[in-house]
Amino acid sequence: MEQVTIIGGGLAGSEAAWQLLKRGISVRMIEMRPVVKSPAHQTDKFGELVCSNSLGSDAPDSAAGLIKEELRLLDSLIMKAADRCTVPAGKALAVDREGFSQFITDQLSACSNFAIERREQTELPDGPCILASGPLTSQKLAANLQNRLGSGYLYFFDAVAPVIELDSVNMDIAYRKDRYAETEGGDYINCPMDAEQYARFYEALVTAERAPLHDFEGDAKYFEGCMPVEVIASRGKDTLRFGPLRPVGLNDPRSGKRPYAVVQIRQDNKEGTLYNIVGFQTNLRWGEQKRVFRMIPGLENAEFVRMGVMHRNIYVDAPRSLDGYLRPRGCSSLFLAGQITGVEGYIESTSMGAVAALNMCAVLNGLALPEWPSETAIGALLNRLKDDTNPKFSPTNANMGIFPPLEENIKSRKERNQKILDRGRESFRQFRQSRSDLF
Repeated sequence: MEQVTIIGGGLAGSEAAWQLLKRGISVRMIEMRPVVKSPAHQTDKFGELVCSNSLGSDAPDSAAGLIKEELRLLDSLIMKAADRCTVPAGKALAVDREGFSQFITDQLSACSNFAIERREQTELPDGPCILASGPLTSQKLAANLQNRLGSGYLYFFDAVAPVIELDSVNMDIAYRKDRYAETEGGDYINCPMDAEQYARFYEALVTAERAPLHDFEGDAKYFEGCMPVEVIASRGKDTLRFGPLRPVGLNDPRSGKRPYAVVQIRQDNKEGTLYNIVGFQTNLRWGEQKRVFRMIPGLENAEFVRMGVMHRNIYVDAPRSLDGYLRPRGCSSLFLAGQITGVEGYIESTSMGAVAALNMCAVLNGLALPEWPSETAIGALLNRLKDDTNPKFSPTNANMGIFPPLEENIKSRKERNQKILDRGRESFRQFRQSRSDLF
């Protein structure tokens, strides 16, 4: 059987490799790190998380939870790593990022039919290939793909939140509590602000000096789900208080009162020594980050181990560039995978890696390409990538709005969502059963 080339060792590339390897297909992975560094990565490991260490909600009554269920049923390597390396984060699935990427690296490296080449790939190779180079695709490879697509890229700017040492947090001010939890304690540490403190912080944030965008072209376009905190603040004085600093359900257990605003930090490693500032993706200069973020009550002596950065993420105009199976139009054995396809989020990118691998298996074995039911979470994402009714395509993540509506009219949102999710579970079960040649 032919060898498949996978370009990129991120979440999507690693998942695609795993799905191919377990089906007996040899994989040659080309990863430019550490020979060529990216603006956001710090290691040469596979599946490195460059933004938050949270993979989103794992609640069974959510779209994010459903897509994780589907990946677990596909024996996803990324989900294996996440479940093995989980750290406390309430209903979210957060991981120790170093252990997470190390597990993925070890599992792939242990496969006898897996080979890794550490170099930059500047052109799309001949033969079966999965392009999972991610939103930070190198310029030469991006230009080569652009020529193949025959159309331009869309792009948006993405930002990373800073990480601090837990020992530097002032717990005389901060307190542990999960939103809406009745009991004391919790997985999140909360830094409360009164109105005066918030006003000073807000003014410092919106006037702080931002890092230049350098060679980034055009006006900055941000994905709403990962917007720099200073950009959110610039939309109005109270936008933070209704966004990442929302105090609802986070009453201070010592006073019983609700703060005016709350900054949350969440565990970032297994040992619980590092925490990231939730929702604080930023493009402020590093010195400004320290100055402004240390104005947060409880973080006045914060020790930063990783500063926030911002970089350009690129993705294709999927409805007009791809054929509905993650292939550029006119290509038979080139599949795209991950965030470059136009999905947003760690798990969503992972799912596109799995889809690309299964599609490749079908091509190599002369089987019909799988038609994912739109009632499933993965199928709903794929359906979104096919929708050419909106001329301004933008990245999307797994959410209840992408599923087909129910035939019956149910007024209760909670009940309606539950029926949509249950329908998705049954649809996925039937789909797997009908494609036993692939699953």
